[in-house]
Amino acid sequence: MATAIDFERIEQLKEDAYSNIESYNDPDTPNALEQFTSQMKAVLLADPKLLASVPEYLPIALYDKVKFPAEAKIKWAQWIKEGILPEWNEFKTTVAFNNTDIPLVLAARGHSETLLIESCIVLFLLSNENLSTPASQDHDDYLEDEEEGYYDQFDEEEEEQ
Repeated sequence: MATAIDFERIEQLKEDAYSNIESYNDPDTPNALEQFTSQMKAVLLADPKLLASVPEYLPIALYDKVKFPAEAKIKWAQWIKEGILPEWNEFKTTVAFNNTDIPLVLAARGHSETLLIESCIVLFLLSNENLSTPASQDHDDYLEDEEEGYYDQFDEEEEEQ
């Protein structure tokens, strides 16, 4: 029997992971994100039980390390559209982990197979969708309004001259 995706949990994991990832994704310190994800990986390998309290660490640790083959992206999109959490046997054939990340994947699976799959859903969403959430879209609209107001003012000043 298929298990439903908990979209509230996925969205929370995605927001938490993305905010952490973005905070370390700094052009002035290009290695900061890689160092942070490596630290998360080491911490989780040492104690996978931490995932019970900070589940967003798993998608952070695996960020940019999980590949979704082109043919598998169709399955992922379908699972998400239908709200179905893939079973392990289906899941494992649709993702590619770096060899160096296999120990973390096995430790995470030992702690919670569901969290591992959910984390990969988060990573799939982060890599395959426009990263705007409804909240950030509202913020973007606000910025667009500000820009329109600025340009309107600028145009008025030009007309007066």
